[in-house]
Order: sequence, then C-alpha cells, then structure tokens
Amino acid sequence: MPRRMTQTKSKTHQAMKNSSYESMVVSWLMQDGWQVFIPILDHGHKTDLLISDGPNYYRIQVKSVEASGDDHVVLNQWEGSDIDVVVYFTRNSNWGVIAPAFHEKKRPLNHKEHRKFLQDRKEFLKEFHQL
Repeated sequence: MPRRMTQTKSKTHQAMKNSSYESMVVSWLMQDGWQVFIPILDHGHKTDLLISDGPNYYRIQVKSVEASGDDHVVLNQWEGSDIDVVVYFTRNSNWGVIAPAFHEKKRPLNHKEHRKFLQDRKEFLKEFHQL
C-alpha cells in the first residue's frame, strides 16, 4: 500500500485542508444537479465557487474555522464583493454552517439565518435547500 513518507509543512497542510472543504462542496452540489465553476483566481472577488441552475448564478465562499461551539463568532471577510452564500466548516468537529452573506462586521455561527449541517452530503443539501 502507498504510504506518504515525507513531512508536509504546516501552512501547506492547512491549504490542502481548506481546498478539500471546497472540493466537498463542489461534489455535493454537482451530485444535486448544480453546474459548478471554479475561478482560476479569486483574489479581489472572494469567490471560491460559482454555481448555476441554468438561468441563475450564485457566488459561494468556503471558509474553515476552529469553533469551540456554535456560538463562535465569524468575521465578514467579503465586504465589497457580491458573495451570496458562505459555507463554514469546523476544522475541529464534524459540522458546518451555511450562511447567506451578511453585512455586519461579525456574527455568531448560530445566528437565526444560518443553517447548521453535519459534514455529509445529505445533511448539507437539506440545509442548503432551506436558504
């Protein structure tokens, strides 16, 4: 069996984990029938994914956080962009939150407009459809 025999640098490993969250969202949305587009470069636009059902397009930002609970406060990191949805994954647990982009400077993950999900396709899509 293949075994990785080299050490991955800490920042490289974190980038790999962040990318894996984006890949999960891509997979789940494609399985749900969405067209998914990945920008070659998202600097300035802060768009990790662009999705479409045909006539409509939505911009999604994917973030990961270390959260000790669902009252964890997240910062608005997309001010001035046209993001529609932010998907938060907890790195230290097995849940996440889907949030419509908000205008406040910060907000708790358990805000009434946010949708909490377990980190699996069925749970994610159930909550995504509730937005």
